[in-house]
Amino acid sequence: MGLGHTLTTGRTIWVKVNMDLVFRETLPSDIEGLFSVRARTRENAFSKEMLASIGITPESIAEQMASGRMKGWVCVDSSSLVGFCNGDAETGEVLVLAVLSGYEGRGIGRRLLSRVVEWLRSVGSDTIWLAASPDKSMRAHGFYRSLGWRPTGETLPNGDQILILEP
Repeated sequence: MGLGHTLTTGRTIWVKVNMDLVFRETLPSDIEGLFSVRARTRENAFSKEMLASIGITPESIAEQMASGRMKGWVCVDSSSLVGFCNGDAETGEVLVLAVLSGYEGRGIGRRLLSRVVEWLRSVGSDTIWLAASPDKSMRAHGFYRSLGWRPTGETLPNGDQILILEP
């Protein structure tokens, strides 16, 4: 970690100059942290209870990871998980991309998404897709479109649009 110091009124004040972010594959020991980040995102936050009501639990995530169907990447700052992205090899879906608000705008989401897309391509996913709100005021709306994701015209019952990534 890079540190700098400034002498102010006789005291040394240390400030963090750069972040030591680590990007790596998701481990089973990260699963609780995934739920913590998902509950604390600025937009589209889901509590552990809300996710459980739609069948997403730590156990279901562990099972999908162990089977190889789901794989993900995390971003860690020091020992804190600050973002993650998961994909589904069977469907080609980017299941979730979540980054804590204090870390937005630093390229973390773009990097995590890129790693999942690369993996989905490597396992032969012909169509890579995700579901996202069509609400233009949501950050995700512009984010995905700026990266080449395009709406298919299909809408899910919850109102989310299906976006595909052109090859």
